[in-house]
Amino acid sequence: MERITIRPEQCGGRPCIRGMRIRVIDVLELLAGGLNPEQILEELPDLEREDIHACLQYAAKQLDFAVVAV
Repeated sequence: MERITIRPEQCGGRPCIRGMRIRVIDVLELLAGGLNPEQILEELPDLEREDIHACLQYAAKQLDFAVVAV
C-alpha cells in the first residue's frame, strides 16, 4: 500500500500512485472499461505492474467494512 499516496495539495486529495498525478480511480476505470494490465501499462508508461495491483488492493480495502442491518 506504500505505492498509494494521498496529498491534500495533489489531485484534490484523491489517492494517487507513487506521488504522480495518476489517480487510483484512473486505473480502476481503465480496468472497468475492459483494458488489461498490459494495455494500461502501454497507455500509462510511468506505471509499473505493481501499481495496478496496489490500486486493486486499495479499492478492495476501501470496500471492506461491516454493514449492520437494522
